[in-house]
Amino acid sequence: MNILLINPNTSVEITEKLSNAASRVKSDGTNLICETARYGVPYISTRSEALIGGTAMMEILAEKHDLIDAAIVAAFGDPGLGAARELFDVPVVGLAEAGMLTACMLGGRFSIVSFSETLRPWYLECVAWHRLEARCASVRTLTGGFQSIGNVQEEKEDLLVALAQAAITEDDADVIVLAGAPLAGLAQKVRGRIPVPVVDCAEAAMAQAETLARLNVRAPIEGSFRRPVAKPTVGMSSALAERIAGAR
Repeated sequence: MNILLINPNTSVEITEKLSNAASRVKSDGTNLICETARYGVPYISTRSEALIGGTAMMEILAEKHDLIDAAIVAAFGDPGLGAARELFDVPVVGLAEAGMLTACMLGGRFSIVSFSETLRPWYLECVAWHRLEARCASVRTLTGGFQSIGNVQEEKEDLLVALAQAAITEDDADVIVLAGAPLAGLAQKVRGRIPVPVVDCAEAAMAQAETLARLNVRAPIEGSFRRPVAKPTVGMSSALAERIAGAR
């Protein structure tokens, strides 16, 4: 089985963290292929950056989709997830969706905990897009800056644990979702310090991608996620242009 993990951020450090976390839970026979966005920003935190990252992700998926069994959009806000599902035949899993739906199987309500307050509006919209408002107890983010996106989880570990505890005691969260690709792998370090289940979204997405690939469900030919009618394009990458034009 081949699973493609695409980091829509341009940070290779983040891709490495995602790869390490996903590899901890993947099956022995699974080949994990990791790709990093070729343009955009080091880490996505706004709607506009998500739009750019989603396009970068789609271009990579267009190049690789014939070689894989499932794909992971490895940024918490799931940039481009819906578009990827309607354009490609393989199952596509979002980091946020996998993390939140996994949390729903572990408790009644979950809280999202992350490292930057700029992420909160986008994450709230992501919760709404997935129709999970009733299951989300809160979205809590740290205030203030950080020194390095590659080391933000190490720098903010104690503060994130305290934020998770506040979500449990003040928001009645049954499960904590550590949100943001830069936090991949942190759950393994802090699970013993947080008194409810803690979900690592990269681990959850890897497990869900393997599950969907094994189910071998058909691509839709009806419904809102059926492949769109072919159209010509201008100025796009050749692989993505071919896919939109009805080829490949």
